[in-house]
Amino acid sequence: MPLPPTYYLNSDVVFLAKDLIGKYLFTKIDGQLCGGIITETEAYKGIGDRACHAFGGRRTARNEMMYAQGGVAYVYLCYGIHLLLNVVTNQKDTPDAILIRAIHATHGAELMLKRTGKPQMSPQVTDGPGKVTKALGITLADNGESLQNKRIWIEDRGLDLSKMEILSTPRIGVGYAGEDALLPYRFLNQDF
Repeated sequence: MPLPPTYYLNSDVVFLAKDLIGKYLFTKIDGQLCGGIITETEAYKGIGDRACHAFGGRRTARNEMMYAQGGVAYVYLCYGIHLLLNVVTNQKDTPDAILIRAIHATHGAELMLKRTGKPQMSPQVTDGPGKVTKALGITLADNGESLQNKRIWIEDRGLDLSKMEILSTPRIGVGYAGEDALLPYRFLNQDF
C-alpha cells in the first residue's frame, strides 16, 4: 500500500529524506511492475536552501511542481541528459523536495535491464539518480504524478533498519551553493 498522503506533508524535509531510506519505490508502467528499496536520498529545503531549484522563491516552468502540495513527483531533465525523480513534500507553496539518488532493485530486474541496456543485474544499474529513473521507466510525463496512484508510489514494507547504518553527508554536485553545499542533507545506506 502506498504511504498515506499525510506522510508527505511533514514540514521537516531533512527528516523525511532520512526516513525514506528503506522504503520501497515502485512503478507500474504498461502493466509491468518494477522497483526496489530506496538506499540514497538528498533533501532540498525550499527557498532558503541555495542548492534548491526554488532558492529565493524562484518559480519557473521547470520547478513549478515543487510548489505543489506534498505527495507528487517532481521530474526534471538534468544537464539535458538525465531525468531525475524528486518527491515533493510539505504544504502547498513550500517548495521542499527529496531527490531519489539510488535504489536496491527487488522487483522487475529483467525489465530494468531491458530499459538500461545492461547485460546483468548489479548495484550499478540503479546507483545514481538518472539510472533510477531510466530503470523504472520514469519520464517527464510523470512530472506532477501523484504518489498515491498506480503508476509511481512508495511503500513502507516494515524493513528494519535498526541494525543498518544510515550515513549522512553533504549533497553531491552542489558546490555552487556555498555554505549550503556543506549541509549534511544526503542520506545513504550501503548495506544492500
